[in-house]
Amino acid sequence: MTYRPLADEIRPQTLDEVVGQQHILGENGLLRRIIQGGNIPNLVFYGPSGTGKTTVANLIAKRTHRPLHRLNATTASISDIKDIIGEIGTMLAPDGVLLYLDEIQYFNKKQQQSLLEFMENGKITLIASTTENPYFYVYNAVLSRSTVFEFKPLSAADVLPAIERGIRLMGERLEGEVVCEDGVQTHIAAACGGDVRKAMNAVELLLNSAKREQGKLLVTLADAQTVAQRSAMRYDREGDDHFDIASALMKSLRGSDPDAALHYLARLLEAGDLITAIRRLLCSASEDVGMAYPQAALIVKACVDNALQLGLPEARLPLAQAAVLLATAPKSNSVYRGIAAAQADVRAGKTGDYPRHLQNVHADSAGMEREQGYLYPHDFPNHWVKQKYLPDILAGTQYYIYGENKTEQAARRYWEEIKGRE
Repeated sequence: MTYRPLADEIRPQTLDEVVGQQHILGENGLLRRIIQGGNIPNLVFYGPSGTGKTTVANLIAKRTHRPLHRLNATTASISDIKDIIGEIGTMLAPDGVLLYLDEIQYFNKKQQQSLLEFMENGKITLIASTTENPYFYVYNAVLSRSTVFEFKPLSAADVLPAIERGIRLMGERLEGEVVCEDGVQTHIAAACGGDVRKAMNAVELLLNSAKREQGKLLVTLADAQTVAQRSAMRYDREGDDHFDIASALMKSLRGSDPDAALHYLARLLEAGDLITAIRRLLCSASEDVGMAYPQAALIVKACVDNALQLGLPEARLPLAQAAVLLATAPKSNSVYRGIAAAQADVRAGKTGDYPRHLQNVHADSAGMEREQGYLYPHDFPNHWVKQKYLPDILAGTQYYIYGENKTEQAARRYWEEIKGRE
């Protein structure tokens, strides 16, 4: 008997059996209505692995009764596309073909362009899938001829029915009654990270290795925890998840939520991505805390240095300390806004000449020395004297605005008192 992976055997045969994706496949979902109508446009399915993209493509093929060709962009070439195009109009595919192109982001521009003519005349109906944002990775001309549907990660509750069904199928396959300890199914559902394929692989491995006693297959929670460990992690250092987790960490720090900050930090550390965690923490110290608590930058840098010396797993402690400090510190983005405004002016060409008294005296040519007129602030009371610093074109421009926090307001009052005396 030919071996068939459980993940393939349990693949849904109808739209009603597809787990999750109610926003597009529910009773009134647009994709469901398109499939039921039978007039299938070019489609791009975008979402994590194991969320039903390939399954829905198979169901569409059954609905349209058109030959289905599958290509994986990681291994396919233009010659593979030409072979498929060669069938069009023959007895093999008189009405065209349905092409399921998995991981389309790995096709270069030339490979994607080779499909355009046949997508245009309807001889090829393309269903492309990708785990990355198609608006970044799919050629614009292909996108303009396609409809994009996002497949969202599945919840543990979505995956649980598939796990129960997989356990029943494995029991039938192995001809034994399956007895699972409490918590086995829910642990697999939670640990698979919304990936049905991962869940089915875990179920298959657990049942194939289960102890058999008196005709019963015994599945322990300890075995389930071993099989499913770390499988909930969705992370690719080159993919969307990398940027999403980094963004979520930064926004949690900015939003003063230490619990969320620790959660996203933990996800980065579990993936072994120490550098991304460090960069976000260092950036937040100046961008989000800034002048409200200037010492935060020093403390975070010390925590980062400790983490780099310790390495993982101990590095998690100083980095967690830095995350909690930043999340609970007072916030000010006055530094961020100030430099952003200054850069905007520079990019717009608002620069002008340096005031003469700010120039480097050694820059003058021999015999052309001129009196600068620079006033040395330390020679004056309170180490300040009124003089012009900005170029004439920017006279009176204010980039830095004191934040509404104790530290910056104290500085504001200090300088207003000194400068107000002039």
